[in-house]
Amino acid sequence: MLDKTGIAKRIAKEVKDGYYVNLGIGIPTLVANYIPDDVDVILQSENGLLGMGPFPFEGEEDPDTINAGKQTITKLAGSAVFDSAMSFGMIRAKKVNLTILGAMEVSENGDIANWKIPGKMVKGMGGAMDLVASAENIIVAMQHVNKAGESKLLPNCTLPLTGIKCVKKIVTELAVLDVLPEGGFKLLERAPGVTVEEIKAATAGKLIIEGDIPEMVI
Repeated sequence: MLDKTGIAKRIAKEVKDGYYVNLGIGIPTLVANYIPDDVDVILQSENGLLGMGPFPFEGEEDPDTINAGKQTITKLAGSAVFDSAMSFGMIRAKKVNLTILGAMEVSENGDIANWKIPGKMVKGMGGAMDLVASAENIIVAMQHVNKAGESKLLPNCTLPLTGIKCVKKIVTELAVLDVLPEGGFKLLERAPGVTVEEIKAATAGKLIIEGDIPEMVI
């Protein structure tokens, strides 16, 4: 199975030259460290930064330069800083090509729940609803099962929804899957050492398997 770094490395392969990309809190922020050197992308943080770089080395942190998750980051040459109103104007105007974000649950129809667990205090929706409603492409980085071993890839989400029929691809510790327009998780790749049977057992939603499933290359 992949760890969080492995998930981020695999998702970095989905980032294409010329993309404007928004990275959500958690595993997605790690993707910035693994984008290939020959791929030219511009990373956007919804708290007001265009041109976000990788995490700084220890001792080089600037406490005034943070991402949406309040982690210290670096700025690339030519980056721009602005207020959150401008940032969300970019997002809502569909200027972001790809959003990578985490999730608590994803349904086989591409619905996503990633902001609230009933009964637990949360600070609010954040930018997730705007991002999933506006991005051209949405990739989810998540754990395949919860701490109790229950699947988080479901026929229908049980938690409050963030967006409906918006997720295109999912990368978990076990697999890479497409969410098909007609519904269902299509298995594309399996993590090193993971079997198709293990992925079947961990997926509660409709799982589509066609032919031999290759092991992913990180």
